[in-house]
Parts: sequence; structure tokens; C-alpha cells
Amino acid sequence: MKKIIHIDMDCYFAAVEMRDFPELRGKPIAVGGRSDRRGVISTCNYEARAFGVRSAMASGHALTLCPQLVLVPGRMSVYKKISIQIRDVFARYTDLIEPLSLDEAYLDVSDSTFCQGSATRIAEAIRQEIFELTGLTASAGIAPVKFLAKVASDLNKPNGQYVITPKMISPFVHTLPLTKIPGVGKVTGKKLADIDLITCGDLQGYPQNDLIARFGKFGSILIERAQGIDLREIINHRERKSVGVETTLAKDIYTLAQCRGVMPQLLQELSMRINRSAKERKIHKQVVKLKFNDFKQTTIEHRSDEVSVKLFYDLLTQALARQQGRGIRLLGVSVGLASQADAQESTELAESQMDLGF
Repeated sequence: MKKIIHIDMDCYFAAVEMRDFPELRGKPIAVGGRSDRRGVISTCNYEARAFGVRSAMASGHALTLCPQLVLVPGRMSVYKKISIQIRDVFARYTDLIEPLSLDEAYLDVSDSTFCQGSATRIAEAIRQEIFELTGLTASAGIAPVKFLAKVASDLNKPNGQYVITPKMISPFVHTLPLTKIPGVGKVTGKKLADIDLITCGDLQGYPQNDLIARFGKFGSILIERAQGIDLREIINHRERKSVGVETTLAKDIYTLAQCRGVMPQLLQELSMRINRSAKERKIHKQVVKLKFNDFKQTTIEHRSDEVSVKLFYDLLTQALARQQGRGIRLLGVSVGLASQADAQESTELAESQMDLGF
């Protein structure tokens, strides 16, 4: 059995703001965009969560739920700098680190000799070091597999940790709500509930072929998770899969002409981001994304080996066909990046075709 730790910083962005600006402590605060510019909440503290404020919520709605909410614009450069400090702490205990975001990561400490090899004590030591270094608290989950470590890190928040030992796995997952499994959101959770599947125990007795027929590949994953199985290894390096840029508009727009007026700035910013972070990577698709004023969204994509401005405008026209009279509040463009393996295979194929005289 492996020893996996999932570290999750407590309301990270908001915690940094309360640390640096003590006058914010004790008040409901959220980091996000201004409501008059149709901003969205990135994260909020526990005082704000008590009013129902959540991440990804529109700032205007958050202020309706909590009129005294203090909106902070956020300082991404500061959050990134502190995140590097936190990852340096992780590296003192193991080389097997899989960052998920600025504020959370998986650590494999199976072979670590620190703290006599105790994953529980290693998690305690890491959390203490983070606090001493940054003044911020972290929560941790410890388990033999990744998804259970992630579930466990949420059980003693804030500033706590929870351990799931190998012997605990079977009884723990039997009563675990399926909505706690990473990847099971509101839509999938409702589909499962509609066939009376609420807990992992319920799913364990459900015909596997029926589940796969209903949910496809994710059905196979659900079958494994419901039994406490997760064979995924820690991934030290994640290859970037896309580069994109989007803008939330100050006011709804409705026409193709209005959308085309927004596109040049988006495409210029996209070009800059590609040159900055993915200049050497090949692309394999282009994507246009629209979010409507009912918060539903649509994406249109098309395979492409090179960035084509004309294709972006064609995709925009296709996306607008799904508008159904709704106002558009967000417009985005992106490119999908070919994996390094795919790029190498493509190059080798091209070279072999040249050799054969094609």
C-alpha cells in the first residue's frame, strides 16, 4: 500500500489577504472581480461561506447573499510567490509531488524516511512548517490512494487532517456519498440519484454493465472508486494541454457584429500567450467558447494544425447559432496543444512518408 498525502491550503487567496491586511480578519471577505464588472468569486473565507458565498459564484449574487461582503481584487503574483515557498516545504520530504493548483498538491511519501516513515506525522510536520514559514494554515488527508486522500483532506478543515488506513477503506467508502468522488458534480450526481445510487455502497451492488452503458468510461472509474480503488500514480510533471484567453463583458452583447468587435483583442492576447508559454508546441485544435446570460455555455471546436484567424471567426458564427436569443456575457478563444508524444509520432510519420516518396 502506498502512503499518499493531499495538502490543501485553507481558503488560500482569502487567507493571504487576511494575513497581510489584519483589518479584514473576522469580516466576510472574498477574492474576486467587482460586481459592476460582472466579476466572479475566486475564493472566500469561512465567514463568507456561512452566508452561502462560494467560489465561481457571480460577485453580484454573492453580495446579495452577504451585503457586508468585502470584495478584494486579488494579487496573483503574491499568491504564486507563496505557493513556491509551500512547494519548497513539500520537497524537503519527498520528490514525488503532483501540484493540482497553487494551493493543493498530492505527495507520495511511501518511501520517505522522515518521521520514522509515518505519513501522519509527515503531514503534521509539513503543515507546521507551512504555518511557521507563511503564517497560513493547511489541511491534509492521508490515505493509501489519491482520491481518498483528497476526500480526507476536506474532513477536518480548517487546519486539521484526517487519516484513512488500509483497514478503514472498505467501511469508509461503503457510506461515502458518490458526490464526494472527484469528478461527480451536480449533473452526474443527479443522474446517479435518479437511479437510486447515493453512496458508494449503493453502487457496489449495481450491475456494472448497466453503469458503463449509462456513463461510459466514467462508469468504469465510478466502479473502482466505489471500492476504494485508485491506481493512478503521482505525476511529477503535467504537460500543458491548452492555451486560452476569455473576457467577461461589462454588458451583454447579442449580435455577430458585436462579438466580432471583441475578437481582435482576444486573438492578440492569445497570440502573446502562445508565444510566451507554448511557442515550441504544435496545436491540434481551435476552440471558441460563449457563456450566455443564463450562465449556460457552449463551445465549438475544430481540428487545426496551425492557428487560423478565419477559423476562429467561423467557429464564432457557429457558436452564435446556439444563442437562442440569449445575451452573451463571456467570450473566449483557445487552442488545444498536441502532446509531446503525439508531436513526435507525427514527425516520425512525416519523415517515413518522405522516405517512401510520398
